[in-house]
Amino acid sequence: MGAYSYRALNESGKTIKGMMEGDSERQVRAQLRAKKLKPLEVNDAGNAKVRSGNDKPGGRLSFLPTGQPKLKSRDLSLVTRQLASLISSGLPLDEALHATAKQAQKPAVKQVMLQIRTKVLEGFSFAQALAEHPGSFDDMYRAMVRAGESSGFLGPVLDRLADYTLNAQQLQSRLKTAMIYPIVLLIISLAVIVALMTFVVPDLVKLFAHSKRDLPFLTEALIATSDFIVGYGIWVFFAGIAVVYGIKRLLKNESRQRRWHKIQLKLPVIGSVVNQSNSARFASTLSLLMSSGVPLLQALRIAGQVMTNRVLQEACEDIANQVHEGAALNRAMEKADCFPPLLVQMVASGETNGTLPTQLEHAARDQQRELEMVLAVSLGLMEPATIVLLGGAVLVIVLAILQPIFEMNKMV
Repeated sequence: MGAYSYRALNESGKTIKGMMEGDSERQVRAQLRAKKLKPLEVNDAGNAKVRSGNDKPGGRLSFLPTGQPKLKSRDLSLVTRQLASLISSGLPLDEALHATAKQAQKPAVKQVMLQIRTKVLEGFSFAQALAEHPGSFDDMYRAMVRAGESSGFLGPVLDRLADYTLNAQQLQSRLKTAMIYPIVLLIISLAVIVALMTFVVPDLVKLFAHSKRDLPFLTEALIATSDFIVGYGIWVFFAGIAVVYGIKRLLKNESRQRRWHKIQLKLPVIGSVVNQSNSARFASTLSLLMSSGVPLLQALRIAGQVMTNRVLQEACEDIANQVHEGAALNRAMEKADCFPPLLVQMVASGETNGTLPTQLEHAARDQQRELEMVLAVSLGLMEPATIVLLGGAVLVIVLAILQPIFEMNKMV
């Protein structure tokens, strides 16, 4: 039995879309007609080809994008929590997937769950079925599911995964929320400055147009800046967009991306934020994998893949190679010289006491708290800096306009 997406007309003539399970397109169409729906399109969820109209061989075919839907972090957390609860209550995996799909309100979530259920019914393991959707379920997620299936504790492992995805989603949401106000304030400040230079300054400068006296340097600079913004501002805006797009294209090259990531780690504030965020992600992922029964070497390589900085990823790969050769994890991390000393010390303590997953979890919490404090301070300083920037720009504009007026009054 497979998953099919459909588009149909209801009794009032309104077009509706949804997902449905069936053995074939013909059976799905029969189910739709039984529900008093007129099928327009029925599409195998695992295939990009769509049959439109009726089931006749000569029917018109259209093609949809082959890309698979991707679950957002909030949807992933909710789905994982539902699966953990259903499986822990003793419900078979295929029924738990069907119930989760039926509960889902978003078509993308329903489609992914039904596709996974189809693979499970075909005889694939849960982890193998998840591998069909790498954009939604990363290596860490699949490794933990694989470990849970092997040990027979899939429910508790999914429960841990639900907590992990929820915490990651909440942290990401807090950071985005904290950045909204200063970014909006900065954009408004720049917009006010540009508006003053574009609409206000040219009208005020006309007061000095008929004067043959030499204007102060500040006034001449203001006039030149205003003329430039009026004449070329729109082109500068588009040029900025083109530069950003070009930089993104250039950074797709691995060597350039590595050089940029290396520069990131050396920047004053940004380097600390990048290092701490990646270290927290590494520690929490490694702790979660090891506590779920994933071997250390495999856990190290997966934890390295979840890091966003290529230099740190390579360092994790080198650490895994050293551990494979018999080195202690804390010695390998200390030799890499890219992790916070506190994290290395807690890893050493965990290896000595046999509590490495617990120590890694504590270290991840410490790194996350420190990261939130650094970001809070940085964003807190950004607000007054933006206000000072706006006030300083307005002060310069006012002085540039008033200075020649004062000089005229002195001449009189």
